[in-house]
Amino acid sequence: MRLNILMLFVVLSLWSCANKNENKKGLDIQGTWQLISATTIDKGKSETTDYSGKLKMIKMFNDSHFAFLKHSLDPKDTTSFDAGGGTFILKGEDYTEHLEYYKNKNWEGKTFGFKLAVHQDTLIQKGIEKVEAAGVDRVIIEKYIRVKP
Repeated sequence: MRLNILMLFVVLSLWSCANKNENKKGLDIQGTWQLISATTIDKGKSETTDYSGKLKMIKMFNDSHFAFLKHSLDPKDTTSFDAGGGTFILKGEDYTEHLEYYKNKNWEGKTFGFKLAVHQDTLIQKGIEKVEAAGVDRVIIEKYIRVKP
């Protein structure tokens, strides 16, 4: 009887660990990604920025945190720097960012929901950015490529 209870406990413990790891699995986003284009749809108007020329942005993910860095490639432009980061949760294609660090304090502490899709070495992030204090309510679609080590 004790052996049966012990076996049941072991099986339930292993099953619990497997389910926790299942939430971490799914889309493989860990590593560094370079933004190649970003489309913003604001009040019905669409604007796409090409990041293959004068701008460069990377986004990095580990198990629980993300960070992004953006700057101008123009050596004369020393003011176009942007960065931020925080924690995230990924469940299947549902990706939720909690922005903890950002230069604009109106954005800090906000949570944003997105859908992610990974196709080979391409990551597409789509969702809504809404920050009432900053007057922002828009859809974003970002396309990244994986940076090879």
